[in-house]
Amino acid sequence: MKNIITLLSVFLINTALFAQDNKFLKMPKFNKDDLKKEKSEIDPKAPAEILYRSIHYRIDNNTGNLIKEYTYRVKIYEKDKSEDWHNLEVSLYDNNSGDREFLNNMKALVYNLEGDNVVETKVDKSSKFKSKENKYITVNKYAFPSIKNGSILEYHYEVSSPFSYEIPLIYIELDTPSVYTEYVFDTPLQMSYNVDFTGSLLPKYKAMKEEIMYGSQYKTYRFGYDNLKGFKTEKYVNNNDNYRTKIRAELHSTYFGNNLKMYTSNWEDIRKKLWDHDDFGVQYKKDKLVKELLPAGILNEKDDMSKANKILDYVKTSYTWNYNNGIYAENGIKDVIKNKIGNDADLNLMLTAIFRSANIKAYPILISTVRNGYLNLTFPNLGNFNYVVVGAEINKVFYLFDATSKQSQANLLPSRVWNNNGLLMKDDKAETIFLNNVKISYNSHTVKAKINSDGTVSGVYQDQDEGMMAMNAKENFDENPDKYKKEYKENFSVDFNNINSRVLDGGEFRSTMSFASNNMIDNLGKKIIMNPLLFLHQTKNDFDQLDERRYMIDFISPISKTKVVEIEIPEGYDVSDLPKNKKIVTEDKEISYSYTIEKKDNRIITISEYNIASANYPKEYYPAFKKIWKVISDYESQVMSLIKK
Repeated sequence: MKNIITLLSVFLINTALFAQDNKFLKMPKFNKDDLKKEKSEIDPKAPAEILYRSIHYRIDNNTGNLIKEYTYRVKIYEKDKSEDWHNLEVSLYDNNSGDREFLNNMKALVYNLEGDNVVETKVDKSSKFKSKENKYITVNKYAFPSIKNGSILEYHYEVSSPFSYEIPLIYIELDTPSVYTEYVFDTPLQMSYNVDFTGSLLPKYKAMKEEIMYGSQYKTYRFGYDNLKGFKTEKYVNNNDNYRTKIRAELHSTYFGNNLKMYTSNWEDIRKKLWDHDDFGVQYKKDKLVKELLPAGILNEKDDMSKANKILDYVKTSYTWNYNNGIYAENGIKDVIKNKIGNDADLNLMLTAIFRSANIKAYPILISTVRNGYLNLTFPNLGNFNYVVVGAEINKVFYLFDATSKQSQANLLPSRVWNNNGLLMKDDKAETIFLNNVKISYNSHTVKAKINSDGTVSGVYQDQDEGMMAMNAKENFDENPDKYKKEYKENFSVDFNNINSRVLDGGEFRSTMSFASNNMIDNLGKKIIMNPLLFLHQTKNDFDQLDERRYMIDFISPISKTKVVEIEIPEGYDVSDLPKNKKIVTEDKEISYSYTIEKKDNRIITISEYNIASANYPKEYYPAFKKIWKVISDYESQVMSLIKK
């Protein structure tokens, strides 16, 4: 930890020594010429551009509140392609224990040029829409009026927050290019924060210094950036936000009245803080409460692995995840037992308690979900985490469990969980561990079809997922069954009927449906031309990035994907020519692909299969994927001919 602080201090001292002159917190006067701009000089194709962006956080020395100020000026070049900027959303947090955030000094307007006159249209505050996201967060939503191509949106607001422990994370790099972006954090000297600065971009203007501000002695951190390009995302990345330049801070210590108080500064401090927390450690130590829940048949199980599997089955089938994430129990075990529902911490701390009551060594593991971003191992802090899973030592082997998914098994967890690292919270120490998903996810597509005498093609289609893919499919289906079924028709442009999706006894998720189509074959006199994979063929290379690959290639799990299409050819026809077979594999056997086609009696059977042996790969593998996926698109684009005898 001392090395981390030293490195951070060196960075900040250097930024102070080489700070360039820049007027922070000074918004430029409105320039009429900006309304006349027709395109961004940073990126001429950008539909919008940030002209000025200021994020200013300060701790009020009198109240201790965190004051969050946001100021934006945004130019709209293409209204229809910049919808993300048409609305302003302000989230306010209420801990339901008397502390809550308040919105102050809200001002928002739209500038337009009519002739040679600048016309201002203010956002009507009374038209705001409030949305209760969950029991803690309310979102105030405002719509900007009179937006046109060429408009400029401008807004400023403040949020007063009693929650000053964790300073919100701010992404310096957004998808929209920025002429100027600044980040300012002012804190009284009595409050010391660890500042977490990650990403590839260095600020042009930078300073860290102590000075008299707001009538007291403060330390200020200031970073300014000119002419930022829009952040470019890449395919097959579990979360592109991991690679954006970003800044966040967390309270390290306070010194008031000669009283030094230390907050979390290493992983062990986090464990100690949570060990006796009512909504964490106290929950999974309630072994007497949960022991009464288990049927005798489970408690009397002799084999620990079998017992653990039965306990997991009991919890995941008896209780339901409410889709809320957090490291603290939202309701507590007593309430979950009564109402049968809770957040991830409720369910997995309960699972930990039940394991322990059954004499299975089990511990909670703090993680950051894929959507929440990578865990920063060089910056120990609670703000890194937003989810809990369970680790158990059984027969000298370590297993992972998660009771939020009805289909989970030992070491088979939802995709949101697999995000490289976690913090194992043992009773006597905390350990960072690597979470590596080695279980293969299977996806198989099967079509049985026949060519009818009227030129149509009809048949049945089956899509089956196993492993992690089955869990993802089931959750997507549960979220919106109609949307899930509709996507089949949209993805394949086929009018499917009788769609039936369900979970099989082994945990597989299967969807079956029927189809009939008149546009899958071309009739050319006595010849029929068709793609033997019908609607399953892939015609483009998914690994089509022209620029050099910058980020890791992520699949979250090893993958095996198979397509099998069996077509019954019509009586009186014979095969004129079949596509070529192909097999390709990398030297290390990490990536492989095969395409085979053969005629059996009156049927044509085509099998296309690729296998990816690992969950992720360094960026240097990108050319190999690009080459193999080019082979896939080429061979799956082949057609075959049938000739009338």
